Amino acid sequence: MLTKKTKYAVKALIALAKNKDNKPMLIAEIAQQEKLPKRFLEAILLDLKRGRILASRMGAGGGYFLAMPASEIMVSAIIRILDGPIALLPCVSLNFYERCEECEDEVTCSIREMMARVRDASITIMGNTSIQDLINKEDELTKLNPKSKSTEDSDIK
Repeated sequence: MLTKKTKYAVKALIALAKNKDNKPMLIAEIAQQEKLPKRFLEAILLDLKRGRILASRMGAGGGYFLAMPASEIMVSAIIRILDGPIALLPCVSLNFYERCEECEDEVTCSIREMMARVRDASITIMGNTSIQDLINKEDELTKLNPKSKSTEDSDIK
């Protein structure tokens, strides 16, 4: 399951990528725009900075900005920075391998084999999906569904 931490990170990265000329954005700006809890977002953005996905500037006109093009920021990298392994079992993790305590024989374990296929499929999708891909998909879906969230919000008022 995708954690809230990772989901909020992706939403923040999309907001930063959509920001014209990659100008720095304040945490409060991102939080308000994306309706995210500011304190939680602070920790997330700091982790993304440590992971070299974001950079920051202090002072007037400061804030966070992308450290690389949105087309190079893969969802799999975000998950690994914030949550660790993508694999659902430690015995199939590529970067965080651990043997399962109760496992007698990894070679003949059918659960391990199935979870390795799940991991491979997940990595194929998330390792080939960038923040820019998500923005492009969002734009495409908005064109296909013009009566979306923004239209519904105005209907409520």
